[in-house]
Amino acid sequence: MLADIDIGRLLKGDRNALSRAITLIESHRSEDRAEKWQLLQAALPHTGNSLRIAVTGAPGVGKSSFIDRLGMYLIGQGHRVGVLAIDPSSKMSGGSILGDRTRMSDLSAHPDAFIRPSPSASTLGGVAARSREVMLLMEAAGFDVLLIETVGVGQSEVEVRFMVDYFMLLIQPGSGDDLQGIKRGIMEMADLIIIHKSDGDHLPLVRRSFPQIKAALHLLPQRSSGLSTDLLEVSSLEDRGFEATWNAVKAFVESARSSGFFEEQRIQQNLHWLEEGSMELFLERMEAMPEIQKKMEALRSEMIQHHTNPIRALNSLDHFLKELLDGGSKED
Repeated sequence: MLADIDIGRLLKGDRNALSRAITLIESHRSEDRAEKWQLLQAALPHTGNSLRIAVTGAPGVGKSSFIDRLGMYLIGQGHRVGVLAIDPSSKMSGGSILGDRTRMSDLSAHPDAFIRPSPSASTLGGVAARSREVMLLMEAAGFDVLLIETVGVGQSEVEVRFMVDYFMLLIQPGSGDDLQGIKRGIMEMADLIIIHKSDGDHLPLVRRSFPQIKAALHLLPQRSSGLSTDLLEVSSLEDRGFEATWNAVKAFVESARSSGFFEEQRIQQNLHWLEEGSMELFLERMEAMPEIQKKMEALRSEMIQHHTNPIRALNSLDHFLKELLDGGSKED
């Protein structure tokens, strides 16, 4: 498949080459792994120059319309915008809605934007398994602002924090009336909280929520960046608040770069990527070992016949793996 991808065209921003490269990266076939590494190694020297921004929030808060308007504003400022839109997948069929192209109508039609819908499947964190690699390919293709739209806000949503430089949390007008409805952990991670849909009949709710949320932010612990969380009102419907949003991002990046936090955060992102990737490789390699496959089949059979329970089965598997690995190390 790598032979079908023109690296030179990818580096010049060719959208077809980028799409084919992402398709290879998202492949689950083990035989494509070597080509994936070759592709990423070729792209890597041309990455790292973009600003990576997460946009998260509960379903219905208007993330896609917000990204559409913000993306168009950024293009007007001379940027090229890449969007990785993670759609919720069905755990039954693996299918996903993948409707962001219709919800980002202006951005999807612009030549300086590239939108890649990607199913989250069963991956934790509201992000797809290959999100990091896809971001690198977008960077190599010359998109200098990357917007990652996550599935929603939940207990596992925090994974995206380990992938981005800036974290935006969108909330509904009136959220200040029920701050318990906003996960404390998400608020602690957010660099910017946006009260979205701040228009029309929502404005009285916004005016009431704003001081309540502002006060709540002062109760949060000191953030690792040393910078306080910003709070803004934004309306995609009225195309208002996006200049202030981008100014908040730029101010954060300037302070983070001068303090060294920006570079340190990038290092931590890579270390987290290494840890996650190594665990994925370990599991995949171990699951492919005939001895482990045979053991798992035996345990499943015992479970079905009610000869064991999950605790005993896991304990048995633990001892089996220890003996297998100890035996392998002794042979080495």
